[in-house]
Amino acid sequence: MSHSPLLEKTVELLHEATMQAPVLDLACGSGRNGLYLLNQNIPVVFADIKESALEQIESTVNRHYCEEKSTANFWQVDFEQDSFEQEELKPLAGKSFSAIIVFRYLHRPLFEQIKQAVIPGGYVVYETFTVDQPQFGRPKNPNFLLNHGELAKLFSDWDIIYSFEGVIDAKNADANNESGKQAIAQIIARKPLF
Repeated sequence: MSHSPLLEKTVELLHEATMQAPVLDLACGSGRNGLYLLNQNIPVVFADIKESALEQIESTVNRHYCEEKSTANFWQVDFEQDSFEQEELKPLAGKSFSAIIVFRYLHRPLFEQIKQAVIPGGYVVYETFTVDQPQFGRPKNPNFLLNHGELAKLFSDWDIIYSFEGVIDAKNADANNESGKQAIAQIIARKPLF
């Protein structure tokens, strides 16, 4: 699977922003999106709950990204831990990133943490499924599906650079999705400087 085309809209923006802090690939899975950024000379922190996924990405970096090795970091973390009430136990507490990218993952309690962890002038790049997805395949659980307009509303106090919500033809649709269509929402938003 290749990276999301949404990232191609952000490369220049992220080059400027990453002078101060790396990009966080939150719930990175196979790392395809973070690896694309790494290939564009953008420092990335790959974060996921699965140690095996991070080891696989690190192996890929070691084999194919020799020059970029020093700009890749790996963080095994449970973003869905139950102790969010305690500030010091929040996974993103005290962390700073020039941008946070999130693809095909939704855990609503993280949104405020994501917004706080992005430095002023930094970016969020988010893409995941909407409530229209079940007609095309998985996921079907409403906890993993954005409501209409939810993503744009969550970042309405940021500068929205790009926003899309609708049905796309997905080359990389899952095997259970015969239509090849996916219902998604996407956003690229910049955190205000003040």
